[in-house]
Amino acid sequence: MRILDRRHILLSLLIIAALVGRAGWADAGRRTVIDPTGRSVQAPSDPRRIVSLAPSVTEMIYALKQEDRLVGVARFSNYPPAARKLPQVGSYIQLDVERIAALQPDLVIAIKDGNPLTTVEQLQAIGLPVYAVNPLDMQGVMQSMRALGDLLGARAQADAVVGDMQARISKTKARLARTSGRPKVFFQIGVSPIVSVGSHTFIHTLIELAGGINVAAGPTPYPRYSREQIIGLAPEVLVISSMERFAQFEQVKAEWMQWPAIPAVRNKAIFLAPPDLFERPSPRLVEALELLVRYLHPQLDQERP
Repeated sequence: MRILDRRHILLSLLIIAALVGRAGWADAGRRTVIDPTGRSVQAPSDPRRIVSLAPSVTEMIYALKQEDRLVGVARFSNYPPAARKLPQVGSYIQLDVERIAALQPDLVIAIKDGNPLTTVEQLQAIGLPVYAVNPLDMQGVMQSMRALGDLLGARAQADAVVGDMQARISKTKARLARTSGRPKVFFQIGVSPIVSVGSHTFIHTLIELAGGINVAAGPTPYPRYSREQIIGLAPEVLVISSMERFAQFEQVKAEWMQWPAIPAVRNKAIFLAPPDLFERPSPRLVEALELLVRYLHPQLDQERP
């Protein structure tokens, strides 16, 4: 990048920061809050202009029925459908700081596992408070919902959402108590190369909650595999939910069907799962859990209520 370009961007940021400073804090008092990551944040008492830096955060704000506060969202914020109409500020791993500042937010809500720290620091440097959540699993989602509920004055709605999640999880556990088997599962999130999920991922937690065994469990978060290695793992259920949004899922499934040595192939237990449902730590994870139970334990759907 040329020096002139850098100066132009810096000048633009400084001008926008000045506008934000006048518009963002003029009508709102400040308060000190501690976000779920342990950071101290000087947030407005009643934030009215919020930018969400991750699709999962966008979903949480909608679940709290506080979407009227949103003025910008990260790319791929597509649920609920109304979120698609909001201005986008880049992908959650490659954010446009100048675009965020131009929206004149009085609060930015980030996600620790995904948003670059350098971006957060840039936003703070131009005077924008950044509140971060850290939903690494189902419990983390519920904690984040309550924290955002407190932040936005919507604790009653947060408690209602969390209560619904807890009730559905309890119902799922009660159903699973009637089963004895724990099928071996290979959960594919990458097509080329083949990538799965290790022990320190929320999808691994979902597999265990759904009464399955993750054959890719281990210290590597997103391990890579060859087809020969997967034959050796002998999964009984194969779930494809690729983050590669333009992958031809049916073609991938057809390729797996050429390997009858894999139990999941012989038993026709290969499933194409909605990526947005499984890749986001949002309240909809409980829906992903219920769907995964149907994949792993189809006999439960055949029981009488």
